[in-house]
Amino acid sequence: MIERFSEYQIMWIFVFFDLPTETKSERKKYAEFRKQLMRDGFTMFQFSIYLRHCPSRENAEVHIKRVKQMLPKEGYVGILTITDKQFGQMELFRGCQRIKQDQPVQQLEMF
Repeated sequence: MIERFSEYQIMWIFVFFDLPTETKSERKKYAEFRKQLMRDGFTMFQFSIYLRHCPSRENAEVHIKRVKQMLPKEGYVGILTITDKQFGQMELFRGCQRIKQDQPVQQLEMF
């Protein structure tokens, strides 16, 4: 039996951003961008770095398109897509101590 989810087909989308926050208006736009990312299923990885798990490249493209539609007029935004296999090779540290990565939750598909 062929495994339905492959670590080479499951994708992770990272959105990195550096937005201005000097004025009240800029802070409001920053907060709205973050809220839009979270509404689309992204979670905070670090400050100004959000990520989202996608079951396929096609699904990742849908979410990348959404991020591009919500881009703020000011600041810098980067989008990076990696496979689940690459994501699993990431090493995380808190101070000098290595921390264990949480395993992603399996997402169910409804037809």
